[in-house]
Amino acid sequence: MINTTDVYFLAEEATEDLNPLLPAWYDIIWSLVAFAVVLFVFWKYVIPRYQKVLDERRETIEGGIERAEAAQAEANASLAAYREQLAGAREEAAGIRDEARQQGTQIIADMKTQATAESDRIIANGAAQLAAQRQQIVSELRSDVGRLSVDLAEKLVATELSDGTKQAGTVNRFLAELDDVADQAAK
Repeated sequence: MINTTDVYFLAEEATEDLNPLLPAWYDIIWSLVAFAVVLFVFWKYVIPRYQKVLDERRETIEGGIERAEAAQAEANASLAAYREQLAGAREEAAGIRDEARQQGTQIIADMKTQATAESDRIIANGAAQLAAQRQQIVSELRSDVGRLSVDLAEKLVATELSDGTKQAGTVNRFLAELDDVADQAAK
């Protein structure tokens, strides 16, 4: 039988052989085998897949950058073309404005010429109408004055001047006298 002192010595011998910092040799070997298996699995399966994903991402990013650069170059070319078109449109608009101003000036000059011609025509028509009305009024006045003068002369002479020839001579003589009086008043 083992007494307590023997157990104590046995425990003491066992503790002397064991180093708490160094594991047993079989633990080290099995740990190395497990590490080698995990390393092999990572090396064979995980790392290639991870590398494949990284390569795909790199290609996607590089392709996106190339597409973005191409799109940027196209946008810059479109912007330059747009600016050229805009400059051309501004020049064209300036030309159209200048042409419109010239046409406006020409239209105004034409309208003034037409207005002057129309005004001259209206004045000439008015003068012609005025002359015609004057002539008509003068002839009406001559006949009225002639008749009145004959009536007055009949009353004064107390004889009737019904003869047309006598009447026309009297009227003409009276009108000639009136024209002489009017000419003297105008001078």
